[in-house]
Amino acid sequence: MTDVNGPADPASPAAGRSRDPAPGGPPTIDVVATIRSKTYLAALLLAAVLGVPISAAAYGFLALVTEIQELVFHDLPSDVFDAGPPAWWPVPWLVVSGLLTGLTIRFLPGNGGHSPALGFHAGGGPPVAGELPGIILAALTTLSLGAVLGPEAPLIAIGGGLAALTVHLARKDAPPVALTIMASAGSFAAISTLLGSPVLAAFLIMEAAGIGGATLSLVALPGLLASGIGALVFVGLDSWTGLGSFSLALTSVPAAESPTVATMAWALPIGAAAALLGWLISRLALALRPAVHRNRVLVTSVLGLLVGSAAMAYQLATDNPFTQVLFSGQDDLPELVADASSYSTGVLLLLALCKTLAYGLSLSAFRGGPVFPAMFIGAVLGIAAAGLPGLSLAPAIGMGIGAMCSAMLRLPLTSTLLATLLLGADGVSVTPQVVVAVVVAFLVTNMLPQARGRD
Repeated sequence: MTDVNGPADPASPAAGRSRDPAPGGPPTIDVVATIRSKTYLAALLLAAVLGVPISAAAYGFLALVTEIQELVFHDLPSDVFDAGPPAWWPVPWLVVSGLLTGLTIRFLPGNGGHSPALGFHAGGGPPVAGELPGIILAALTTLSLGAVLGPEAPLIAIGGGLAALTVHLARKDAPPVALTIMASAGSFAAISTLLGSPVLAAFLIMEAAGIGGATLSLVALPGLLASGIGALVFVGLDSWTGLGSFSLALTSVPAAESPTVATMAWALPIGAAAALLGWLISRLALALRPAVHRNRVLVTSVLGLLVGSAAMAYQLATDNPFTQVLFSGQDDLPELVADASSYSTGVLLLLALCKTLAYGLSLSAFRGGPVFPAMFIGAVLGIAAAGLPGLSLAPAIGMGIGAMCSAMLRLPLTSTLLATLLLGADGVSVTPQVVVAVVVAFLVTNMLPQARGRD
């Protein structure tokens, strides 16, 4: 992913001027002078230009993932079995996913990108050109064959790497600040509409990277510009190809109600429960990491077998499709919310259990992002809790999504936006409850003992 904290002084002579620093303190960036400089204006223009091919590449990657998923889990079993895919169908494909992902990480440069078990972060700088094939292949074999992770983290890395590569090819002696700003812009463009809004996607990157102060303005402007251009490219390609927008959106939003004392009270246990569940998921993923490092290919294949088995068990127990357990949950979330009333509490809890297990196993060895599975699990738990006294569906879903994202991502502001913006206009009504659940989940998560792992 893109490290936007790398350069100590974004207002270098090539980008602008900086005021004299206070005695013993860091230099103060002159934001106005930097923005007025020709170099920075050129950077804005370059960010806009790069937004077009990078967002097109991101769209192509998502389209390829979707096509492989449709081929493997819908078209192929429909041609072979009259009654649809049997419950065991995902098991061999998840083993293949583990085998291919393990081989990619083991033998190609770059380790396939950051391990999602270590959390969502933006450190280490953009990947170099030689690492991009491994990142792309590891994400492709993970996402297209059923592992429970999302595309956001690989796309951020791919977008940042492509932008940095372009700057390096154009000017080999480009200053580090130029590489940083352009890599950030590339990351912004790559996920411009993935979360439903280019602003939300940009906010995710900025909060994860810890951008603040003067650096926020300098890095955010090219990034937002590239993100806006990328959103237009996604819309245009969707209209041209008809393959889909690949943007998270609910087709049916439950009616929201004004906050009540009861719903505010429920935010406390929901936030605490999400924190505990997120902690268990992370502990499971990190506990498996030593075994993964000892024999990556074999262990990743076995973990794929277990993920497929969890999906098989869910279909056998409920007659619901195993696809609800597999993948990121981005495509299944709208249908889940629209048909919330048709699920019993027992089925919802079993779905949450199987998805949680598959999520933790996938985090430990596969390559992808943690956002969408956390959102899906939070929505499932929210729907299950909606029958509690004084708790309606909309705030329950919002609190569940926000709290689970806060526990897994540790980005409270982004988690709040993810939950409220997803609910559209009704998200405004549930914001107070979501904020409380997110804060509680964030605090409890940081109070629990933390395990550390290596990439």
